[in-house]
Amino acid sequence: MSESTETRAPRSRVAIAPIKAGHPNPQGSDGNRADASAPPPAPTIDPSPVEPNPVEPRVRFNRTSSAGSATFIGAAGASLGLVWVVYQRVLPLSGVLGFWITWYVLFLALYLVMARLQWDRLDARNRLRAVALGTGGVLVVFIVIDQVAYTLVKGSAAVTHLNFWTKSMAFAGPDSPMTVGGVLHAIVGSVEQLGLATLVSVPLGITAALFLAEIGGGLARVVRTIVEAMTALPDLVAGLFVYVTLILSLGLGKSGLCAAIAIGVTMMPIVARASEVVLRIVPGALREASYALGSSQWRTGWNVVLPTARSGLATAVVLAMARGIGETAPVLLVAGYTKEMNADPFSGPQTSLPLFIYNAVHILGTPAYVERGFGAGFVLVVVVLALFTIARRVGGSAPGELTRRQRRTLAREAAET
Repeated sequence: MSESTETRAPRSRVAIAPIKAGHPNPQGSDGNRADASAPPPAPTIDPSPVEPNPVEPRVRFNRTSSAGSATFIGAAGASLGLVWVVYQRVLPLSGVLGFWITWYVLFLALYLVMARLQWDRLDARNRLRAVALGTGGVLVVFIVIDQVAYTLVKGSAAVTHLNFWTKSMAFAGPDSPMTVGGVLHAIVGSVEQLGLATLVSVPLGITAALFLAEIGGGLARVVRTIVEAMTALPDLVAGLFVYVTLILSLGLGKSGLCAAIAIGVTMMPIVARASEVVLRIVPGALREASYALGSSQWRTGWNVVLPTARSGLATAVVLAMARGIGETAPVLLVAGYTKEMNADPFSGPQTSLPLFIYNAVHILGTPAYVERGFGAGFVLVVVVLALFTIARRVGGSAPGELTRRQRRTLAREAAET
């Protein structure tokens, strides 16, 4: 019985009664054994249970303190007042962006000085890094919220109508009211084109990453160079490549398929590079254990490496989707433009959300179409968030972490036993 089992269930002490002085010797005086039929002395049982080992209290690290909070607030307030005095009273400076950039730099400098007066050099630097990373994250979130809110406010006249989400622009003119037309055809085009591009780019990108991370060799340098060159390739060049190859040479018309291939060309190097980084951080002990059990290299990659890096690969796919769904230049060359609904990406022009925004704002430019363009921008954000949520759910949790269904199954089996 293990020690953990003993601590969970109290047990009784079992003691053997000692042989008292004067007690007859089990063996005879002549050295022979006593009668075998004589029963052995019965053990005495101590009914008092053994106390289990005390549970160690959980250690909680307090990442904030009153001194740290006071230092942060003091540095922020002092830097804000000093920058306001310099901008408004001393120097002839102006501009909101310059004001806040100067305040942030001065805030970090004052925080470092105040932290150095209270803690040692290493602790002060660690606190400065934590403050810089935390405020940077808050700034990024604020910028994202500001952009989404600005797009929503500018396009609120369009997105508040149900027809904007459920109709196409087939019967809408340049000056039609917001109650006529919508962007359903552009939503369908974006989703279909991105889905086809993902089907093309993700298998090729992950296969290239597996080759670079697991096989290597002399050819790996050539493949890595090509992937890096494709990463730096302008999006317009990908559109031109598809336009010359498929439309001019093979005679295919402008369609959603051509747009999907152009988007896939821009997504594939992103998937390959991000997936290679993820696959390289898989512990080598897992590979060695698989080889020790007799697995081949491809079986190890399929059953060990890829499942371990599943969440990281999902992140790589999400990054590539973020790049592909907002592409406008390659789609402008090969997709064509139409105001009607076209759910077949293999035949005829097909409009996507970026292409609709470009035509509404830069080509037509009427006030009604500009508002529809901002509304389409907000719709694009919603579609991206929905696709990212689906990708993260498909990608699963971190390696070794049980899903909610697995935890419920284990709990049910434990309750039954």
